[in-house]
Amino acid sequence: MALVAAAYLVGSIPTGLLLGKVYGIDVRKEGSGNIGATNLYRTIGRKVGVITLIGDCLKGLIPVLAVKFSSLPPDHGAWVGLAAFCGHVFSLFLKFKGGKGVATALGVFLALSPMAVAVAIFLFALLMYLWRYVSLGSIAAAAVMPLAVAMLGGNGTLILVTLIIAVIVILRHYENIRRLISGTENRFKA
Repeated sequence: MALVAAAYLVGSIPTGLLLGKVYGIDVRKEGSGNIGATNLYRTIGRKVGVITLIGDCLKGLIPVLAVKFSSLPPDHGAWVGLAAFCGHVFSLFLKFKGGKGVATALGVFLALSPMAVAVAIFLFALLMYLWRYVSLGSIAAAAVMPLAVAMLGGNGTLILVTLIIAVIVILRHYENIRRLISGTENRFKA
């Protein structure tokens, strides 16, 4: 239980918001208003966007690796990963608001199911190449993760946690889905 609470606290650290403040910017008031890597990339620049991506990813990866290298049963890693992810999306430090969770989920699944991540990244990259929408790639990657985890032999707990994370990621992209449907979503510019 202590690891779950610690993972939630680690996940709650608002990487993008803190990095934005270094540059004198509250990213919640700029661009999309999201604290994630894509908004920082667009509002501050590539370097800060990449650092945000790595920081948010590490918030999911490190707690799960702590479980993997402990004597705890493997299922604990899935619950700790979910806690870190929920920390990012429902941050204690931001009055239970936060990002969309894509990068933190990436970190969680790099530790829990790296082959499923490879499938999701391939789909993300393909959609980015074809249409240049980060949101579409993120939604599709989230949607394919439960299936990929199941097909690659994930147990019931891991599949359940993957499904919960996928649903939350997709729901957090509600506004993006509306803009994709209406044709007003921003394309990613490198």
